[in-house]
Amino acid sequence: MANSKLRVFYGTSDPELGRKIVKKLHLRPGKIKISRFACGEIYARILENIRGQNCVIIQTCSPKVNEDLMELFIIIDAMKRASAKTITVVMPHFGYARQDRKAASREPISGRLVANLLETAGADRVVTMDLHSDQIQGYFNIPVDTLTALPLFSEYFKRKKLKDMVVVAPDTGRAKVAKKLADRIGARLAILHKVREKHNQSAVTHVVGYVKNKTVIITDDMIDTAGTITNGVAALREKGCNRDIYVAATHGLFSGPAIERMKKANFKEVIVTDSFPIPEDKKFSGLKMLSAADLLAEAVKRNYENRSISSLFG
Repeated sequence: MANSKLRVFYGTSDPELGRKIVKKLHLRPGKIKISRFACGEIYARILENIRGQNCVIIQTCSPKVNEDLMELFIIIDAMKRASAKTITVVMPHFGYARQDRKAASREPISGRLVANLLETAGADRVVTMDLHSDQIQGYFNIPVDTLTALPLFSEYFKRKKLKDMVVVAPDTGRAKVAKKLADRIGARLAILHKVREKHNQSAVTHVVGYVKNKTVIITDDMIDTAGTITNGVAALREKGCNRDIYVAATHGLFSGPAIERMKKANFKEVIVTDSFPIPEDKKFSGLKMLSAADLLAEAVKRNYENRSISSLFG
């Protein structure tokens, strides 16, 4: 792709992931200047001619999600005003995805707002990974490619050659994805029934399925404060799960008490992707990070070449 009309840039949210994706595409990174004014406002300038070019901007949502999004909107606007032919946003972790509906009166639907802002800024396509809910794709009037980390997790567990496995969904909303992982690795399925009283607080009341004397793999789209998965451990142990418990989640946010909770839960391993940057002080024994760079790079390439992306997951 070295002589293509594809230009790939990345923002400041996770430069390491951006470099990995560009390297996989065998391209040089696009030249861009991103800085801050003294007052804190963000400045971005494209430092090469992109007129008539297909441009990609890689910008995940990190712990500084609000700055990441504003920086992204400004970069998109700069590309649009520089006459880019197309602008594709690669956002592995889609910020505000959990605010996808009105759960109480007078609440916003912030996920829809982010979608509107991306379109208004000038994005032509969005590539993301494991959205919190499928309905978010319907917020857009532009194409949205939702990738999944299932192939990464299934290959990882196949290599471990675990016995008597059961994949556990942390709630009914995740059951469909958990079933797909279970089918890929030859495991059974179980579901936790969760009651959420307020933000970042939940309680597991029932375990639906057989987990006694099984090796358990809890799978979710993200780990934020780790309340759900650690509460689920107690329920699983009560039901006779006396073997190793693994956790596989696409986005490792690890907010607040998450690290302490996971250490106390004594998981065998916690497996996440690099869709969300994890600083060194939040890495712990038993944490395994799988790179999604190959998957994201292949999606960018197939979009540029007008080839199928869904066949990646067949």
